[in-house]
Amino acid sequence: MRNLHKLKFIVLLISVLWPVTGVYAVGIDAFSVSTNAQGGQTYSVTIQILALMTALTVLPALLLTMTSFTRIMIVLSLLRQALGTAQAPSNQILLGLSLFLTIFIMMPVFDKVYVDAVQPYLDEKIDVTTAIEKASGPFRLFMLKQTRESDLEMFVRISGHEELQSDEDVPFSLLLPAYVTSELKTAFQIGFLIFLPFLIIDLVVASVLMSMGMMMLSPMIISLPFKLMLFVLADGWSLIMEMLAASFYVT
Repeated sequence: MRNLHKLKFIVLLISVLWPVTGVYAVGIDAFSVSTNAQGGQTYSVTIQILALMTALTVLPALLLTMTSFTRIMIVLSLLRQALGTAQAPSNQILLGLSLFLTIFIMMPVFDKVYVDAVQPYLDEKIDVTTAIEKASGPFRLFMLKQTRESDLEMFVRISGHEELQSDEDVPFSLLLPAYVTSELKTAFQIGFLIFLPFLIIDLVVASVLMSMGMMMLSPMIISLPFKLMLFVLADGWSLIMEMLAASFYVT
């Protein structure tokens, strides 16, 4: 039952970057009924419901950019290119693996949000505005730890925002793009390190084929089995998963 309640914290995240005042009201009516001049009834959808449905459309993008999903997905995509296996693993497998690894990495943040914000709100100990503020805290702390100061300073500079005195002064409008930029940089750095051993194999195979005069034979065909063998013998998947998980919590 607790796991079902945990899923309800997603609703609170809708308003973290989408401050619609009407959504904060408890017990939003889906429809309103009014009586017209002829004595009939007219049904209309409330503005709050329209705002809520609009916010739901951007919720996946917010969750993906506020979690570890971006880095994981890019690294796995670069790994597939380094191996040269074309569409193996498929995009669906990479997305699923990235999603579940994201849930594993973000679980401490989710637990913190559930204990501090969701459960008190469900017990009616705090109002929804306070719950939203408490729910945004763990995500803010997580993103600040992964964000480079240079990226944050860049967005502060180009936005014309006044100099920030502490981490609590960083608004989400600046933190979110700075976090995503830092994640892209980190993901490409990890991808570069992953590419190196496979690139060496490609160079060795290409040199051997050139020395044998087999210029018409694609080096990718010959190097692919060696790259797969290296990846399997090194227990590559375990190393990649461990490295990705550890990269978010290294002090």
